[in-house]
Amino acid sequence: MKSWTISRRFFAGQLIFVLCLTAGIAWVMYQDARDQQYAEAAGRMHAVTTTLANDPFVMDAVQSGNPTELLQPYARTVMAESNADFITIMAPDRTRFTHRNEEEIGGEYIGSVRQALNGETFTETYAGTLGPSVRTIAPVFDDDGEVVAMVSSGVTVASVSEALASQLPLLFITAAGALVIGGLASWWISRRLRQLTLGLGPENLSRMFVFYDAVLHSVREGMVLVSSSGELVLYNDQAASLLNLPAPDADRPVHARELTLPPALKDLLRSGRRATDELYLTADRILVVNQEAALPPTVSAHPRTSMGTVTTFRDHTEIEELTGELQSMQTVTEALRAQTHEHSNRLHTIVSLIELGRSEDAAEFAAVDMQRSQQLTDNVVASVDEPYLAALLVGKAAQANERGIELDINAQHGLVSPSLDPRELVTIMGNLLDNSFDAVSAAAEPKVTVDLAVSGHDFCLRVWNNGPKLDVTEVERIFDLGFSTKPGPGSGGIGLALVRQACTRLGGEVNAGTLDGGAAFNVRLPLHDEAGAEPS
Repeated sequence: MKSWTISRRFFAGQLIFVLCLTAGIAWVMYQDARDQQYAEAAGRMHAVTTTLANDPFVMDAVQSGNPTELLQPYARTVMAESNADFITIMAPDRTRFTHRNEEEIGGEYIGSVRQALNGETFTETYAGTLGPSVRTIAPVFDDDGEVVAMVSSGVTVASVSEALASQLPLLFITAAGALVIGGLASWWISRRLRQLTLGLGPENLSRMFVFYDAVLHSVREGMVLVSSSGELVLYNDQAASLLNLPAPDADRPVHARELTLPPALKDLLRSGRRATDELYLTADRILVVNQEAALPPTVSAHPRTSMGTVTTFRDHTEIEELTGELQSMQTVTEALRAQTHEHSNRLHTIVSLIELGRSEDAAEFAAVDMQRSQQLTDNVVASVDEPYLAALLVGKAAQANERGIELDINAQHGLVSPSLDPRELVTIMGNLLDNSFDAVSAAAEPKVTVDLAVSGHDFCLRVWNNGPKLDVTEVERIFDLGFSTKPGPGSGGIGLALVRQACTRLGGEVNAGTLDGGAAFNVRLPLHDEAGAEPS
């Protein structure tokens, strides 16, 4: 029994229930038919008895000298016409004038007569000389209202049973039909239940639910189960955190179109298509999304149909941040390598001048070189209080110098509030400069300008380059994830999306446009003091 599936248990239970219900209904129908037969027999005997008791011929015959000779033939005729098993006419002292068995005439009537002697008509079931019978007894009155005789007519219980037996075939056919219909309905429902439960038993289902629920809430990836109609059937805590989903409500399921997600991600959830390691950008996260159709295992020859999708989300934000920091470190490393190479060349020059006996020229060359190298570093470090951002700018300056790009950095003193996350600033500045360096790579005289300033309560950043102008149709899409103006596959499309996301996390904004024949990117970030309020 424990190995039975839910459908088999349901079918067995339903079949037992249908059997019991059919038996109960059949018994009730049998009892009702029996009661109706007895009621019909009692009503018919009541009518026959009262008719005979009110017949003047009977009243005259019982008062004559020989009642039996007059009444016995008459009683036989009425018994034949009314299908009564007996009609007994008797004196008040129970002496029979008539009887089906003539040997019983003159004998004493067996049955109740008290009600008839009191002038009442009475019906009962009583065992007489012919066996148990349904009988009615009524008084016969003379002209003075005195009871001068009594009339009793009835049918035996055997006769009633024979009439009832004639109805049993219909009763059995009805019960058998109900049993067959109920059995077929139970079989169809159990078959449908088997398909829905995949042929599993309740123990297996409960165990699977416990294990799957534990797995669902223990994995570090977000997981969302979406039905074919677009409703979120189930999701774990990590998914709720990554997608800002509301608390689950069984009475009102959440639909994918109601989620506050980017349109591209909502379209993916509703489409049901397969997705493999696709990147999606939300307001504050970078998500790697995988999506597969939810197909039930094959339990029959019928083709499998998708019940929805299973979508997993991995938070890629920290990885991208680490990648940005790594790129910054690589920039500094490349800058140090370029400076080392450049200083090595200059040192060879100084040594050669000394070997040629031109010591004064060597000293002057070294002094000028040191002054130029230190000037940019001093200006940046003095203007930008954030060491990570200052290091990035110094490294980018060396990188620009190596690539032959003129990089101008214009910065006010005392920039960057402690409330601004340095990692977000590095992400914004690094990606804007990398994008600008790539944009001017084909320019005859490549130039990039960085302006850092504080305007009111905002930190303002502008990166300008003299590369190609931005197309008006591309300005609105340039910050979308995956969009890139660079030719060829895998050419980018994530740097500017990371810039916009970082600005959003800091409560600011970024926009792009055309300025002085080139492209300009403007960033505005609100400044706050250490207590979290804007400076006054």
